[in-house]
Amino acid sequence: MLDIQRYDAQKIGRYYGRRPWVVLWRSLQVVWLLGTFALACRWDVWRGKEAQHRAQRAAQLRNVLTQLGPTFIKVGQALSTRPDLIRPDFLIELIKLQDQLPPFPTATAYAIIEAELGLTPEEIYTFISPQPVAAASLGQVYRARLYSGEEVAVKVQRPNLLPTLSCDLFVMRLAARWLGQFLPLNLGHDLTLIIDEFGIKLFEEIDYLNEGRNAEAFAANFQDDPTVVVPRIYWAQSSRHVLTLEWINGFKLTDTEQVRQAELSTDGLIEIGVTTGLRQLLEFGFFHADPHPGNLFALADGRMAYIDFGMMDQLSQDLKETLVDAVVHLINQDYVRLAEDFVHLGFLTPDTDISPIIPALESVLGNALGAKVRDFNFKTITDEFSELMYQYPFRVPAKFALIIRSLVTQEGLALSLNPDFRIVDIAYPYVARRLLMGETPSLRKRLLDVLFKDGKFQWERLENMLMFARSDDSFDLLPTAGLGLSYLLSEEGQYLRQQLLLALTEDNRLRTAEVQKLWNLVKDDITPSRVLGAAWEALVSSSLEQAKTWVPPMTALTANR
Repeated sequence: MLDIQRYDAQKIGRYYGRRPWVVLWRSLQVVWLLGTFALACRWDVWRGKEAQHRAQRAAQLRNVLTQLGPTFIKVGQALSTRPDLIRPDFLIELIKLQDQLPPFPTATAYAIIEAELGLTPEEIYTFISPQPVAAASLGQVYRARLYSGEEVAVKVQRPNLLPTLSCDLFVMRLAARWLGQFLPLNLGHDLTLIIDEFGIKLFEEIDYLNEGRNAEAFAANFQDDPTVVVPRIYWAQSSRHVLTLEWINGFKLTDTEQVRQAELSTDGLIEIGVTTGLRQLLEFGFFHADPHPGNLFALADGRMAYIDFGMMDQLSQDLKETLVDAVVHLINQDYVRLAEDFVHLGFLTPDTDISPIIPALESVLGNALGAKVRDFNFKTITDEFSELMYQYPFRVPAKFALIIRSLVTQEGLALSLNPDFRIVDIAYPYVARRLLMGETPSLRKRLLDVLFKDGKFQWERLENMLMFARSDDSFDLLPTAGLGLSYLLSEEGQYLRQQLLLALTEDNRLRTAEVQKLWNLVKDDITPSRVLGAAWEALVSSSLEQAKTWVPPMTALTANR
């Protein structure tokens, strides 16, 4: 029997390599069920009855994925978040894969709880629901109450998951090696790495202790954000296959009727989702890789709760900063630097000649910032990139499989709530605010990259950044100005001081018109008392040594008298 706790492609390969009959039988199941569905769809087309049988085929697809088990259900869950890719009738059925799957017997679940925790459910909980309140691909959830009075959710893992996942991943890996060269997007040999990355995350997801640790790390990252809720973990009642956590009273983001009844703003919910997604990727580097609607809940007070932390991933500091670079260069439409970012991120090898790729990137991304969510989606970008990938050596690094999944899922949620919502209306203010605040040296460096081009100060870019940043209600100009003044007074800010003086007197004239435009943008936020307070804090935060670079020594002043 295969007994591993972490995904190991080599061990799984050796195990199933000695059991070809198991692999053959599973492969036949997959080919038969998916092939039968595909033939049924084609048969409807040939007979001219496609529209008449749409509802039937949608239900058939859900049933096929359910029969194929957890691995394929995960694929269906990802598709269920893409209303721009999936027909509405299919979408309705695939959404049911998020938490409306057939449950396994409650007696089995109770036996798992007792085996894992050493006590019967009645000895752990004063009440536990006789039936699960939700059944998902890897487990099901019961509502319960602890003896200490807290209302909790109890996740119990499906039995015999390990052999099912292992065999499916082995079959998918075999198919990737055989068929990878024929697939689009130049995935080639990297496709097996993507499957391995998926396998690693699936194995992490079936370790509920790991999920609990992820939840606490996620909560720590967002402890300063009152709009995000993360359930508390009850460790004494948890194990690798049972997880007890705080019960969240909410409803799924895609339940538009409940959102309407609660009088919640759909745009406000989207803003929380997109902003938290950006913070995960660009600020913390620790991100939720499976944010489908079954894992995201709206609360009656307008907050958003994340409730499933099985599939997470971590970005290195270098990768996180390069992603910020890519966003900055996309905003600036600096396609030369953007091509260099693709090299750094691993989409292009270091020896690639990027000169012919630059105009191609411009043609694909040139109008992206002006598009609505429905137009600026990853399907559109991928379709256009597919043409480039046949001409240029683009590859999808395995690390980015989950990042892309996370991004397209959040994009799909935005589309579900408001098809006309502009994602850049949130993304741009967030990036602008972070750059203007410049909390770290790396962000200050990127701010300089935005504000200067070919050695010249870009007044229009600063004006746009201030305008977009102020469109975010949480942005306060004065503390940001204080940080900026502290930076200007520091030794690190010497270059910027020099460049600003040059910019103000560029072409031998004072740039009064540009300064007036900036003043018109910020004057409503500025009062004398607040300005004095910000200036005083900036001066206090500057060291005596830094002040000496600005204030002439007293001895020099007295000597000149």
